[in-house]
Order: sequence, then C-alpha cells, then structure tokens
Amino acid sequence: MDFVELLRLDVMGLDLWQVVVILLAGFWAGTINTVVGSGTLVTFPVLVAMGFPPVTAQISNAMGLVAAGVSGVFGFRRELSASRSVLPALTIASLAGGIVGAFLLMVLPEEVFGVAAPILIAVAIGFVLFQPRLARWVRHRKAGESGGGAAGAGEDPLAEPETPVGPVSPVLWVLIFAAGVYGGYFVAAQGVLLLGIMGVFLSGALVYSNAIKTWLSLAVNLIAAVSYLLFAFDRIDWRAVLLIAVSSMIGASLGAQIGRRIKPIWLRVVIVVVGVAGLVNMVWPLVTGG
Repeated sequence: MDFVELLRLDVMGLDLWQVVVILLAGFWAGTINTVVGSGTLVTFPVLVAMGFPPVTAQISNAMGLVAAGVSGVFGFRRELSASRSVLPALTIASLAGGIVGAFLLMVLPEEVFGVAAPILIAVAIGFVLFQPRLARWVRHRKAGESGGGAAGAGEDPLAEPETPVGPVSPVLWVLIFAAGVYGGYFVAAQGVLLLGIMGVFLSGALVYSNAIKTWLSLAVNLIAAVSYLLFAFDRIDWRAVLLIAVSSMIGASLGAQIGRRIKPIWLRVVIVVVGVAGLVNMVWPLVTGG
C-alpha cells in the first residue's frame, strides 16, 4: 500500500486524511477555547469542507465541543468557586438563551442557516480581529471610572476587586442571555463575546472572567446538546462528534500550557485565516448557485 492509498483508507466512512484533519481541528479548537474562545471557527469550516451539511456540522460540532468545555471547567474550578456570587444568575441567563438559540437552529429551514452562517462567521471574525481594540477600550473606560483621588500613592488606578462581585445588573443579564441565544444557534466566537461583555459590565480580574466564560459556554453547549438529542437526533453525525470530542478534550487540557507559549497575535491569525477559508467555502456555492 503506497502513501496515497493509505490516505484514502476508509475509517468510519471517511478517508484517513479527513479523519486526521478533523482530529487536528478539534485539538486546535479545544486549545483555542481554553485560551480565548472561537474554536468553532476552526472546526465548523473544516467539517463543512469535509462534506458535512452546514446544520449537521453545527450540531455535531457543538456536541463534540462539550468535552472540551468539561475539561476547561475542571481546570478553572478554583476560580469558579470564587465566583459563586455571580454564577447562578449568569448561568440562568446563558441556559435560557441557549434554549432559544438551539430552538431557532432546529425549527428554521436549513436554507436560513446556510445564509446566516456566513454572516455569523464574518461577525465572529470581526470580534476576533477587534478584540485587542475592545480590550484597550475596556481598560481606558475603567481607568476613567477609577481615576481621581480614590487610589493612594503606589496603588494601581485600575485596581478592582480580585473576584467578581454581585449582584448581576439587568443589563449584564440581558447581554449574557443574548450571547446565549447566539451560542445556541451558532457557537463560533461565543467566548469572545462573553469576555467582551464581562470585561465591560463585570468587576474582577480577567482570569475569573475567563473561567466564567468557559463555564457559560459549556452551559450553552450542554443545553443545546440535550435539545439536539431530543429533537434533532437524525441530524447528528456521531463520527464528527466522536472525533471532535476526543481531540478537543486533549486540546483543552493542554490549552493553558500551549497558550502560554504562543503569542496572541498568532492565535488570532490562525483563527482569522481558517475562518475566512470557511467563509469562502460557504459563500462560494451561494454566489455561483452551485
């Protein structure tokens, strides 16, 4: 058997090279989700490129990434324990939004998702591109709020409570709910959205926002996964679920270590490149009518 024949070897109804590509995408997605989010911008376009229908790719991808979320939450267990004052309200908001988003994905015609997915990918890529600018704006906003006489000599003017402080404001609750709707319908960049929202409306160090982001993303994925199992079982491709679950869990467990060694700019470049490739892959048939 030569190399080309080996790559064409049938594995679960897929060529071996397709299995390898999906495993690598899942590993990278799990890593990215632990560090910043947006892992779906890797796995979703890859699944579509491998021939999975868009809605099937979205549902199977969301279910597979549950494993990465569990691994990530376990890694942030101490930070989550320290965030108990805000977790219940934010979790309810995410779960409610996730139910709405999953319902929309299942009841709207597949043609709607075929048109909406490229738009949502473009929005997600925009959030990834402008995340540094958003972070700078958040820092400047907090500097303006805390500037004045409150900070003593030698104190950081940006100092704020180390752990998140409740209660959750109505604005924050509504925004987390909206992010849940987005995540239930289309997972990509939900983590970036959540970090941006909490960076503006939630006090506390970034590590706690990242932990809460991981928890809320898992909550949305879980509620969506249950909805798919109950009402869209025939649209789940268990090959994709298994491959992404195994590889993303490994990626998530190594995400913190890998994330410390990779510059954020390169993570962002990879996300954008893969996202644009997926965008072109989905838009081209719409443009050509193929």
